[in-house]
Amino acid sequence: MSEIKNYTMNFGPQHPSAHGVLRLVLELDGEVIERADPHIGLLHRATEKLAEHKTYLQSLPYMDRLDYVSMMSNEHAYVMAIEKLVGLEVPLRAQYIRVMFDEITRAMNHLLWLGAHALDIGAMTVFLFCFREREDLMDVYEAVSGARMHAAYYRPGGVYRDLPDTMPQYQASKIHNAKAVKRMNENREGSVLDFIEDFTKRFPGFIDEYETLLTDNRIWKQRTVGIGVVSPEDALAMGFTGPMLRGSGVLWDLRKHQPYEVYDRLDFDIPVGVEGDCYDRYLVRVEEMRQANRIIAQCVNWLRKNPGPVIIDNFKIAPPKRESMKQNMEELIHHFKLFTEGMHVPEGEAYAAVEHPKGEFGIYLISDGANKPYRMKIRAPGFPHIAGLDEMVRGHMIADVVAIIGTQDIVFGEVDR
Repeated sequence: MSEIKNYTMNFGPQHPSAHGVLRLVLELDGEVIERADPHIGLLHRATEKLAEHKTYLQSLPYMDRLDYVSMMSNEHAYVMAIEKLVGLEVPLRAQYIRVMFDEITRAMNHLLWLGAHALDIGAMTVFLFCFREREDLMDVYEAVSGARMHAAYYRPGGVYRDLPDTMPQYQASKIHNAKAVKRMNENREGSVLDFIEDFTKRFPGFIDEYETLLTDNRIWKQRTVGIGVVSPEDALAMGFTGPMLRGSGVLWDLRKHQPYEVYDRLDFDIPVGVEGDCYDRYLVRVEEMRQANRIIAQCVNWLRKNPGPVIIDNFKIAPPKRESMKQNMEELIHHFKLFTEGMHVPEGEAYAAVEHPKGEFGIYLISDGANKPYRMKIRAPGFPHIAGLDEMVRGHMIADVVAIIGTQDIVFGEVDR
């Protein structure tokens, strides 16, 4: 008899479920996976190196492009690291706005994750539903920053500007007549806060819709229950964070255990899994969307009642108001110096981390007193997750690899950096 050997196969980078740029070399015994070797680096953009040649402010838009599904969460860690080095006290209103947008970003991230994960496994409708809600949240991004994805809204010392009083509205066109547009604009008549508040009232009903389609769906459960099981010990040993760690039953969340901004003033719960399989991680993320909704509603409530500054008034760090810049020579000079030379950050090093939708996203900065970072290191949550892929897929079928990559919620912008 001839000897049967294992054979290797490329999964990706052109495979639709490899999410763009993952090359996974699978060693197979028939249909069963013996070993998985992830090859990364196909999206490498040298963000950490580029930061050494840019002023602190010029590096901020690079953060949006790391995990391009959780834009403002990346910015948050970066500005917090700068604020730690400089020793800045951020105005309270700016802290609430940041926390609100962190949670809007969490909902956006989990909506894309849920839609794409379900689509990978074969459920089409969920994808369309999730993107319907995601559009509303991207409109909020656009209202405050002018961009739907790469917002560059956070600043060292606060946020770029206060929340606008108006929401972008739909215009009548060949596709939608005036009557249809009037109906579509019903919840856009007021301010951005009004729109967000309206969204928080609608969102739990939408999450119920996703759960109706998936949670007790026998095909969904067959594809996710008992697949990619990670024990709490293994999850900790492999450096998992976020829903990947909490799905394995480890209660760890930076918002509760190392609170930053105003998270210690807000009321929310941390969902934790039991089995550590794909299904548990799904349940954890769905519940995280509900908790994010709770936090957003609390922030909206506070922001309505408490006006105030949204960025510090130190012109060495934040630009002066445009109006005064055009009337006052000294403030014009401040503006010019800040945007050409940038701010000088005291010597030292700092690490700042946020509870990013995917896990712990951290920025480690070293300053030598110049106007550019001496070194920057990004702690991306997806990197240890992809490193643990081999451990998670062994003994599973090829079809299960799709479910496991989906449950990891990988975005390669942050993995490859």
